[in-house]
Amino acid sequence: MFKDITLGQYFPGNSPIHRLDPRTKLLLMIAYIAAVFLVQDMWLFLAVGAFAVGVTLLARVPASYLWRSLKPLRLILLFMFVLNLLMIQTGDTLFHWGFLRITEGGLRQAFYISFRLILLVGGTSLVTLTTTPIALTDGLERLLSPLAVFRFPAHELAMIMTIALRFIPTLLEEADKIMKAQLSRGADLESGNIFQRAKAMVPILVPLFISSFRRADELAMAMESRCYHGSEGRTRMHVLRFSRRDGLAAAVTLGLIALILLAQA
Repeated sequence: MFKDITLGQYFPGNSPIHRLDPRTKLLLMIAYIAAVFLVQDMWLFLAVGAFAVGVTLLARVPASYLWRSLKPLRLILLFMFVLNLLMIQTGDTLFHWGFLRITEGGLRQAFYISFRLILLVGGTSLVTLTTTPIALTDGLERLLSPLAVFRFPAHELAMIMTIALRFIPTLLEEADKIMKAQLSRGADLESGNIFQRAKAMVPILVPLFISSFRRADELAMAMESRCYHGSEGRTRMHVLRFSRRDGLAAAVTLGLIALILLAQA
């Protein structure tokens, strides 16, 4: 169950997407999210989906990684699809039986909501899959650095977010080990109703919380022993610089958004 979550994982590679500046990827991710929410037409949805597939192929990330990122959302997707299908009552009636009534507007909205969530999760997962945690920290810090005039703690915020992303795979691996250990001792985690299953998760969550607090304490001691004081006097081995490929990626993404706006005008 936990191995299906890919958030925070990095897939090593040397593709053109991997070599993009992390600031470019973060900014284009925001633009991509805006494009997904702006789309209100079937053909434009397919265009955005084709763009996401093209970026995935260019990044040379196995499709299994993206499928694993969507797999934990299958129940949410099903619930949102059914909820919109039955609650939206606009347009022509396609099916009517008793109190159940499915309309053209409900079917369209159910598809839009579900496909939009798939595009958001799949597209944004590429950022963490193709960017190392250190590069994400540097990129986010550089983007937030203009806010330093307002005494905004850009470095600290970037470090907190990156550490959280970095430890998600570690904690998931730890949870998987604890679950296998409990199953080997005869624990039943699958049978029963939802309340019984939730109660059966207590022997997993308690040691997981203890392990996470221990790891946090060890990380704090390691940072203090290395005289870490935030961004004060900090230098970088790799200095971020924009390149021509960053401009090309920005032009393609912004061109797609411009086409969407023109098509829906």
